[in-house]
Amino acid sequence: MHPHKAQSLPKRASAVLLISILAILTSACGLSIARNAEPGRDALGTNGAITAGHPLAAEAGLRVLQSGGLAMDAAITAAAVLAVARPHMNGVGGDMFLLYHDSATKLTYALNGSGRSGSAMTLEELKTQGFEQMPGSGPLSVSVPGAVGAWAEGLRRFGTISFADALQPAIDLATAGLPVSDRLAEDIAGAEAKLRREPEAARIFLPGGSTPKPGDLLQRHDIAKTLTTLQEEGWEEMYTGSLGRSVSRYLQDRKGLVTLNDMADYLPEWTQPISTRYQGLEVQAFPPNTQGITLLQELAMLQQVDDNLAELGHNTPDYLHTVSEVIRLAFVDRDNEVADPRAMRVGVDDLLDADRISQLAKTIDPSGHAPIPSDTFLEDHPNTVYVIAVDQYGNVVSLIQSLFATFGSGLVVPETGIVLHNRGSLFRFDETHPNVFAPRRRPFHTLCPVIVLSNDLPWLALGTPGGDGQTHTIVQVLNNIQLFGMTPQEAIDAPRLRRRSDGSLALEDRIPEDVRKALEERGYKVHPRSGWTAEFGGAQAVLIDQITGRRRSGADRRREGWTLAY
Repeated sequence: MHPHKAQSLPKRASAVLLISILAILTSACGLSIARNAEPGRDALGTNGAITAGHPLAAEAGLRVLQSGGLAMDAAITAAAVLAVARPHMNGVGGDMFLLYHDSATKLTYALNGSGRSGSAMTLEELKTQGFEQMPGSGPLSVSVPGAVGAWAEGLRRFGTISFADALQPAIDLATAGLPVSDRLAEDIAGAEAKLRREPEAARIFLPGGSTPKPGDLLQRHDIAKTLTTLQEEGWEEMYTGSLGRSVSRYLQDRKGLVTLNDMADYLPEWTQPISTRYQGLEVQAFPPNTQGITLLQELAMLQQVDDNLAELGHNTPDYLHTVSEVIRLAFVDRDNEVADPRAMRVGVDDLLDADRISQLAKTIDPSGHAPIPSDTFLEDHPNTVYVIAVDQYGNVVSLIQSLFATFGSGLVVPETGIVLHNRGSLFRFDETHPNVFAPRRRPFHTLCPVIVLSNDLPWLALGTPGGDGQTHTIVQVLNNIQLFGMTPQEAIDAPRLRRRSDGSLALEDRIPEDVRKALEERGYKVHPRSGWTAEFGGAQAVLIDQITGRRRSGADRRREGWTLAY
């Protein structure tokens, strides 16, 4: 870690002055902005770069970098702002994972900020009460929220600003009120029925009994108070103090699983990233309990299928079929084997075994036909935010955090504004499955942050929201950059596929019609999608030129991504 210390950051006068602030920064500081409404335009800088799932979060992180802060300082500051700016997607009541590459040691570290399941009941007791599967929402779906502890731990080990300073921009935004964007208004309207089922959720997010409109100011005094409590009392307040007691008491009153002891025993965990070689690069991903292993399997199979994958051509029928097939094969392992590593039957090395990957890859014919479709289709609506920060010293953070479903469990702890996630809903009730529910066990996660090394140095940070589709998006954007020579923004803007759980393909209609027809002739059911929809993720990327040091970044207009560099 570098010894440079960041100065304390001044409070912002008002979060609603975003556009004015960005205009001033652009003219006065040589700031480069890539807006999610302007395809093909990267943000360029020689000192630092940040991308985030909301403009206000990117702006807050940039201020940290320009004030002398390091990548971890900027990333955690942006993460806290996102907890306010994207309240239905992430927050104090959610989980977080990050990869951190330290330029001083040239090592990458992984921080697991996912909480464990509650211990109030066993699987047998849940079954005795008549449950045949874990509910998708409500108190049983809540595991211990890990994000706050992970924010603090990231700063403790690799940051220079205080936890209190990192929370200040988020507190300012919550105090001033959140300007409601078109996307936020649409997302709240889509969750209206879920919000109305819980009085506290309805009180906050349906003010006056109706959904907020674009341009409205959503008051968040409750979460401002919670963040101020954390700022003044420390992150432990979330787990052993008044906030922890409020969360556990609320869940116990609702017959949930999380107890005060479960909250008090939570600690984020440092671990090592997992990696594979791909197209001359080292792709680093997060180990289980996440689907990072699934991404690496997909890339390893692509490497085996064709050493000259680029010769298949960008978004040709052969290329899209091949990508779909590696996803299908990797998801079989994911759905059968990936869980809390303490419960897994096979290890990461076994899943990435070269002979095993080779045998799987041999089953793929780039000119082949669609596999037999599934009889069922499971549509997921996950909600997640992503952050990349790169500082002037070359430190890199790739961070992702989430509530899982829209507004998570649907529960909001009274008088705190804390929306509780529903990650526990992913547990199985099948006792032969590694992801079976058990007390104090981490659930499977779809979250998948990535750092890519070239010649042992950071070359690309990449990630996306999108639940099951995260690996689909990452594979395509990475190939767009490495194989097809696109800039980050071009790679993100390029049309892509998403393989659905029934084996059909959702394709953005900017992929030519003759390609879609060719896939249909191979036996695929193809669902064209018009516009820029969140179904295909919300990728963000920062590319680092190892000769010039230039940072080149992009963000996805399919969501509310924003990127800044200086």
